[in-house]
Amino acid sequence: MASGSAVDLEDVPSVELMTELLRRFKCSSKPDKRLILIGPPGSGKGTQSPIIKDEYCLCHLATGDMLRAAVAAKTPLGIKAKEAMDKGDLVSDDLVVGIIDEAIKKPSCQKGFILDGFPRTVVQAEKLDEMLAKQGTKIDKVLNFAIDDAILEERITGRWIHQASGRTYHTKFAPSKVPGIDDVTGDPLMQRKDDTAEVLKLRLEAFHRQTEPVVDYYTKKGVVAELQAEKPPKEVTAEVQKALA
Repeated sequence: MASGSAVDLEDVPSVELMTELLRRFKCSSKPDKRLILIGPPGSGKGTQSPIIKDEYCLCHLATGDMLRAAVAAKTPLGIKAKEAMDKGDLVSDDLVVGIIDEAIKKPSCQKGFILDGFPRTVVQAEKLDEMLAKQGTKIDKVLNFAIDDAILEERITGRWIHQASGRTYHTKFAPSKVPGIDDVTGDPLMQRKDDTAEVLKLRLEAFHRQTEPVVDYYTKKGVVAELQAEKPPKEVTAEVQKALA
């Protein structure tokens, strides 16, 4: 450990230290899990991943966040990624896999990880598998959040937000008292530009084209669990637990 770390720990309140120690102790008996979450926008991955992360003591790797973090930390891979981004190029698959490789060596990823937003293509899946094979591990489960496009459209295009507070409403599932008006302030509600039917259609087309072959790729390996993602969140959580048992 770097000499700075010991001093830093002295400043951490005892309750926090004990909580972290107890968490690690509880986690030590959990089986290792390396998971991929696949699903279109609005399928509920964002709701389930924190629950899975806590339950199985995994680290959550969202590739977009990791890229930004690597760029900010100016790691060698981060510098390369920034060069690509500055040119307006896509960050290469090898770079992203390298950043994942770095991330999963952290203590928080000791029990495994949840990958979200990657792999999006079969080539990325193959590169990821190669990298894991070098470490003597592999993907244990791919959770496929299967949901009908029509249900997604209803879920997403019905979302309205109060921009100042972040309060969200849904025309069908959680409507405001007066349509288009925030309950608390009376301000007009707005829709995110990603939440319109046109944008959703494009995102879904891209998802089906690129990512469905990834599901087929992992199905052949026998690691895919299909979730019925249109169910209420609690029922989906139960399905996830069954799939990971």
